[in-house]
Amino acid sequence: MLYYLFDYLERHFDFFGAGVFRYISFRAGMAVIISLGFGTIYGKRLIDALRRLQVGETIRDLGLEGQLQKKGTPTMGGLIIIGSILIPTLLFARLDNIYVMLLIVSTVWLGLIGFLDDYIKVFKKDKEGLKGMFKIIGQVGLGLIVGLTLYFHDHVVIREFTGQINYNSIDNTPYRDIKSTITNVPFLKFNQFSYHDLIPFLPDDYTWIVYILVVVIIVTAVSNGANITDGIDGLAAGTSAIIGLTLGLFAYISGNAIFSNYLNILYIPGSAEIVIFCAAFTGACIGFLWYNSFPAQVFMGDTGSLTLGGLIAVLALTVRKELLIPIFCGIFPD
Repeated sequence: MLYYLFDYLERHFDFFGAGVFRYISFRAGMAVIISLGFGTIYGKRLIDALRRLQVGETIRDLGLEGQLQKKGTPTMGGLIIIGSILIPTLLFARLDNIYVMLLIVSTVWLGLIGFLDDYIKVFKKDKEGLKGMFKIIGQVGLGLIVGLTLYFHDHVVIREFTGQINYNSIDNTPYRDIKSTITNVPFLKFNQFSYHDLIPFLPDDYTWIVYILVVVIIVTAVSNGANITDGIDGLAAGTSAIIGLTLGLFAYISGNAIFSNYLNILYIPGSAEIVIFCAAFTGACIGFLWYNSFPAQVFMGDTGSLTLGGLIAVLALTVRKELLIPIFCGIFPD
């Protein structure tokens, strides 16, 4: 929202310093600061509120030493993470960007599924929480939204330059924007992979079915994979912060025509705006880690773990680096 305010002030009133909001680096830095501040300052207040409500964690027995001593530690701390992500994103990102809109929807969607699961466990005293079938339905539903949006939305394209790139005047270089299911592994030659290669015996018109099926599987698998790591102090938050930082770097490169061409990465117009979300995501994880590192004062619960895992999947898909998910998320249990 602040982007539009300062853009208006600059264009109509030549407001001093307003132009700095056009820079991704400035807005990403502000997103990290606000995210960290919200998580560390309001996190303590939320933990105290959860204790007053007796929102205690039911521990999964993973056979770890001292694990059962954590019984009763406040859970649903994922609310800290969700707030720390959404507030900076809404303040500093361009909300007309399709990737930002998709990530905001994913955050709210997954947060609601996780919150409902935790609410049933804690307040309804049902250890099973939200029935697995309904949880899967929610994750599959989000996967369908993400897959359909990334495949059919007009602003989700890959830009290919058709002439010699003039690095001094990149805007004057001839190009074409194409709709494609191409993804790639960065830094390697001949590294592109199209989902049509999975069904070479069928026409291109059927590729979207395979692509959306893969998206649904990725979103569901990574979201559930992150879920169990909440039982170990700092593991989910710490690894997610590193993954978020890495995906933010890929988003920045993918949204820059010069860097992406030089590093042999797909150029995705508009994807640089994802950096703002990744900055907030990373700051939220680090801020939460302040209270979740050993000995944990709070657990994120399914409210946070389902959200973090699902967002990692959506982020990887938006920058077309989903082939790296086994490396990013190798520490997550199956």
